[in-house]
Amino acid sequence: MANQKEDTKKSKAGNVVADINVTPMVDVMLVMLIIFMVITPMLSKGVTVDMVRTYNPIPMQNADKEDAIVVAITRDGKVFLSPGVKLMPADQLPSAVKDLLVNRLDKTVYLKADARARYEKVVEVVDNLRAAGVDQLGLLTELVEQRKGAAAAAAQ
Repeated sequence: MANQKEDTKKSKAGNVVADINVTPMVDVMLVMLIIFMVITPMLSKGVTVDMVRTYNPIPMQNADKEDAIVVAITRDGKVFLSPGVKLMPADQLPSAVKDLLVNRLDKTVYLKADARARYEKVVEVVDNLRAAGVDQLGLLTELVEQRKGAAAAAAQ
């Protein structure tokens, strides 16, 4: 009699479900999506400035490297030094840049200034970089986006 009860319990257990349960996978993917959405804006390198636009910019791929020395001047005249994105007064720039240039083969320093920054501030930063012994100074600019109509009118 006990064997019959065990047999009925086994038969009531039901069939094995062969479908894949995707709910946990979807939950994990949504959590990962939220994490990436929150972290991605924090990954932007350096300080965002509206750089000067030119018709013939010189491409400087080395400025995008992680160890590139980039000095940024914002619209309100604040000076930032990368790598590490440190806000500093312009008069402290020579000693900080000298420390970064020690034991480097590429001694190029890149300068990106906001288009609306005061010219006086840009000249002050360039003078301080020259005082630090910087011989190679790259000025970062952006390409001017021409309108199709304006380009066609200029061609005529």
